[in-house]
Amino acid sequence: MTWIAPEITKSPQLLVGDERAQLHSLLTRGREILLWKCQGLDGEQLATRSVEPSSMSLLGLIRHMTETERGWFRMRVAGEQLDYVYSDATNRDGDFDDTDPGNAEADYARLLDEIALCDKAIADLTLDHTIVHPGSGKAVSLRWVYLHMIEEYGRHAGHADLLRERLDGVTGYQ
Repeated sequence: MTWIAPEITKSPQLLVGDERAQLHSLLTRGREILLWKCQGLDGEQLATRSVEPSSMSLLGLIRHMTETERGWFRMRVAGEQLDYVYSDATNRDGDFDDTDPGNAEADYARLLDEIALCDKAIADLTLDHTIVHPGSGKAVSLRWVYLHMIEEYGRHAGHADLLRERLDGVTGYQ
């Protein structure tokens, strides 16, 4: 039997609350939008690339966000000594380039697992917890990382919109 990405139930968006809860609510929304764009698709559809020469696909976005979640929340903010799952110094774009439709279910599950691990890793840290940004060398707060991740999901939601529409015409996020 062919695996199909499951239906996503949207979490209620928090419109009033403390800063941390609202940031987490917006991040959750971004996570769910990406998964919603994948619901009902099989591995072949998820691995379908946009247009040459791009290697972007919905499956690539799933894998990329696994790397991004892991890198920012667990490796940088929580200081866990980990490697990336799909990419390394010799294969920087492995998250996009090395997709395999036969691994779609495992890649999807890995993103869900990574999200849970990331949320747990930062749960006891304050929004003012700081790390050194790997590119600029400047201090950034967990608050900034939350905002960056919301931005990252927002940017890729646009990519996912186009990829999904190309596959079967589905648009929007109701």
